[in-house]
Amino acid sequence: MIRVLPADDEAMVRAGVRAILDSGGEAEVVAEAGDGHEAVELARAHRPDVALLDVRMPRLDGLAAAEEIVGTVPGTAVAVLTTFSERTYVARALAGGATGFLLKSGDPYELLAGVRAVAGGAAFLSPKVARYVIEGLGGAGGGGRLAREAEARARAEALNPREREVLGLVGAGLSTPEIAARLHLVEGTVKAYVSAVLDRLGVRNRVQAAIVAYEAGRVDRRRTVSSGAAARGAVGGGPRARAGEPPREGSGRAAYGSRDPGRGSCGEGDDGQRDGGAQKQARGHVVRIVHTHEHP
Repeated sequence: MIRVLPADDEAMVRAGVRAILDSGGEAEVVAEAGDGHEAVELARAHRPDVALLDVRMPRLDGLAAAEEIVGTVPGTAVAVLTTFSERTYVARALAGGATGFLLKSGDPYELLAGVRAVAGGAAFLSPKVARYVIEGLGGAGGGGRLAREAEARARAEALNPREREVLGLVGAGLSTPEIAARLHLVEGTVKAYVSAVLDRLGVRNRVQAAIVAYEAGRVDRRRTVSSGAAARGAVGGGPRARAGEPPREGSGRAAYGSRDPGRGSCGEGDDGQRDGGAQKQARGHVVRIVHTHEHP
């Protein structure tokens, strides 16, 4: 059972979050906070698996609370759940160590899948937020993009060969169990490699590591989309079908994050190939890295 701490200054919103989580049968609310300061204190006291924070709260806003929880309660993953999707909020949340950014206007299934993803050490972004990340990676300024790519390549080259391999698989959206299976390692060893990669790159979570992997050219699209397990969701964020069950269908909305080449992504075609450009192909893949939307 995933232990969750929702924080929002509106009691009705907290009640709605609790009801949605209860309906999924995989998560329980261990405490509720009405402001950011209380969220930090309750996170320290209860050590939940996931802290689910609104942005605008009294005493301490959700973004500052996220940074504090990430820094002082290492076993707790942080996701932002908010009405506000301003790019500055998204950038600050991800830079502060949050591994999820969900919008209250989204489908309840996004909340369930997002909590499941970040609790498992993966990442989850709502579709609109994923678009911001893609646009930031694509960049309008070619010079800035080339500089970022050069810096990312230099950072990746500082890793040893095994760490670079793990970085590429993290960037390709594989979860810890999937990386372990791919590399024939135990999950504990993979977790140690991922931690080492994050430390050596100077990033705080898998979202930031995936961006480095993408910009460094370490993401192998062919290995990602050709996997027989492709329909199980990206960055560990999607619910996985039990043995013998067919993959669960999406809600009919854009399947951001699905590695299934038969599902649409961001309106750019199955592999981002409608315009035939390499940049579009890469950008279409990043959507699959950072978000998945499927029914639990």
